[in-house]
Amino acid sequence: MAAPKRPKLYNAAPSQSFIGVNYGTIADNLPPPASTANLLKSTSIGKVRLYEPQPDLVAALAGSNISILLGVPNGDVPNLASSPAAASAWAAANIPTTVPVSAISVGNELLNSGDPTLAPQLLPAMQNLLAALPAGSTTKARISSQHLYVRIAVISTVHSMAVLSSSDPPSSGAFHADLAGSLDPVLDFLKQNGAPFMINPYPYFAYASDTRPETLAFCLFQPNPGRVDAGSGLTYTNMFDAQLDAIRAALDAKGYSGVDIVIAETGWPYKGDADEGGATVDNARAYNGNLVAHLKSQVGTPRTPGKSVDTYLFALYDEDLKGGPESERSFGLYRTDLTANYDIGLAAAPGTAAPATVTPVTVQNTPQPSRGMTPTGYCVTAAGVPGTTQGQQVPQTSSCYIPAGAVSRRADAAVRRLVWLGVLLCLVTLVRK
Repeated sequence: MAAPKRPKLYNAAPSQSFIGVNYGTIADNLPPPASTANLLKSTSIGKVRLYEPQPDLVAALAGSNISILLGVPNGDVPNLASSPAAASAWAAANIPTTVPVSAISVGNELLNSGDPTLAPQLLPAMQNLLAALPAGSTTKARISSQHLYVRIAVISTVHSMAVLSSSDPPSSGAFHADLAGSLDPVLDFLKQNGAPFMINPYPYFAYASDTRPETLAFCLFQPNPGRVDAGSGLTYTNMFDAQLDAIRAALDAKGYSGVDIVIAETGWPYKGDADEGGATVDNARAYNGNLVAHLKSQVGTPRTPGKSVDTYLFALYDEDLKGGPESERSFGLYRTDLTANYDIGLAAAPGTAAPATVTPVTVQNTPQPSRGMTPTGYCVTAAGVPGTTQGQQVPQTSSCYIPAGAVSRRADAAVRRLVWLGVLLCLVTLVRK
């Protein structure tokens, strides 16, 4: 007799069913965990994605009913894959019991990390971690004045859009054949255990490859003529739905129609370099605000109408130590002084939310000829072997995704702290005089 499937718990957050946020930490100016927890509690955000264990923030969120998507860093995957005992030790040390854990993601964009040694270790790490989860139920018990959550979290992993070899039109969505040896066993694991397929689509990068005004409107959920998928006959009015349905088509084509999708990252930068004309406050507000309204409407996509999808916005704060163009450091919904960069209607208190739709904005840069987009303008992944180099900026091979983030420049941060210390000492000396 087959073992019973584990329950799907990744959509169980009680605050806002479909909306979460990413908490990135490649920064040296983040607010204290308690302040971040209070900020989150003041919003309708129901979920937070952590890229690695953050015990101080988790402790500050205790009793809030905000669930955690807990990440296992890529660097920890070999250890988890090495033995069940190692996975049990990681689980005991890092899985919280004072907040609901909706899922655990083993690695981030690992199959496209540029490290070929990680791919064969992904499934063993996921299997060992699943076996290490404590037996229990989803019942929340009150112990003294604290909430103790006994919860069986699902185990998954997060992919970049580079796992797709085709996405134009959406009905042609397909995974890279070169990844089948690593990806197919993971898909089997997800299906057997009721876990979602997690992925990071970014319409912003589709627009960066094709800066026509009509593409901007399509990416920002603004009025546009729509684009017909010749394969399915469905009409798409926004890039997010087109990307999501391309992923759905790829899963369905391989026999995984029962595997749900979670958007682990998506966002739009509010600032960029001179050649990043699409990175503006107006465009970021339009994309994120209209995306939130789209999710709340539960209208779904043309391929899966009436079904919303768990989506984690990128990101809660800017990450000032990221390398690359200015846009890489400008995805934050909030500043580190806890004020909003722009309002997209996430306030929890009645009467404070922004309107459900956002006024269309004008194009902020001179339209340029299409660069690598098909005539229909869907997000298209390069047909070559996908991949990025971990910790380095590499040429983008897809208009669908953001390459793996740059490593933090801790040395630069240390220098800045020393400079500030010197300034403070000088001020103290002047005051004494």
